[in-house]
Amino acid sequence: MPTTTPPAADAFTGVTASDSALRRFLHGLPGVDTVGLEARAASLGTRSIKTTAKAYAIDLAISMVDLTTLEGADTPGKVRALGAKAVHPDPSDRTAPTTAAVCVYPDMVSAAKEAVAGSGVLVASVATAFPAGRATLDVKLADVRDAVAAGADEIDMVIDRGAFLAGRYLKVYDEIVAVKEASGAARLKVIFETGELSTYDNIRRASWLGMLAGADFIKTSTGKVAVNATPANTLLMLEAVRDFRAQTGIQVGVKPAGGIRTTKDAVKFLVLVNETAGADWLDNHWFRFGASSLLNDLLMQRQKLATGRYSGPDYVTVD
Repeated sequence: MPTTTPPAADAFTGVTASDSALRRFLHGLPGVDTVGLEARAASLGTRSIKTTAKAYAIDLAISMVDLTTLEGADTPGKVRALGAKAVHPDPSDRTAPTTAAVCVYPDMVSAAKEAVAGSGVLVASVATAFPAGRATLDVKLADVRDAVAAGADEIDMVIDRGAFLAGRYLKVYDEIVAVKEASGAARLKVIFETGELSTYDNIRRASWLGMLAGADFIKTSTGKVAVNATPANTLLMLEAVRDFRAQTGIQVGVKPAGGIRTTKDAVKFLVLVNETAGADWLDNHWFRFGASSLLNDLLMQRQKLATGRYSGPDYVTVD
């Protein structure tokens, strides 16, 4: 398949002209100082916020959640229930914001669209043989087109980690470009599965590769492996989108996914966003949480701030 250069790559003329040129660029990126990266992520995680700011942070985090069900046992009924929760996360308090999106498999997109119709909640669909990505490009693109035809507003694709780790960067780049084209008007989130990339240097390279290929979002993980989103790998990706915008004028979103379960965790990530990329990313158009269980804790903490007491275990629905 011929290589196509998307508009985002114009500031890097020639970088994607060949496999060797792309390899030179990616391996020419500054090496990651592991100790420094992890120390900064840990330091930012110790920041505390006042009660009024916490209330704002909780509502912001709720609005950034991609409420997700990606199980073999998913049914239209389960997806409709999830959509109802996305629209009204706390049925007893209609001041609670909606979530950003509901994320489902392609065959569940139509049920999700029906459930969130008229609410402003988006429907995202995983595609490209999620989560392993082990399929031919034709199959991956058919997966994407099915999701888009069913009405998906966003596509979450997985990169070919085998090709990336083998140094076949142009193959990964071309697949992202092809998926972006097949996605049409749907925004594209590119998932790296950072737990399988082994090194921070690889995460930095994958971030730049995804952005050069036209990703609207870069995303840490599928949530299906042992190591998912961490403060350190998310910090590294936030630095990448910040630097990419500085050089191209193009803003790209970030989505940590998997392992973020508590309000305290979410606040730490919001601090990372503010202190690294800046306030422009503190919006669900540019930052998301792929963490469905997080929503329940956010709702519990929100109710605690409003009433001064914790609710019982039946206050929120179990996803």
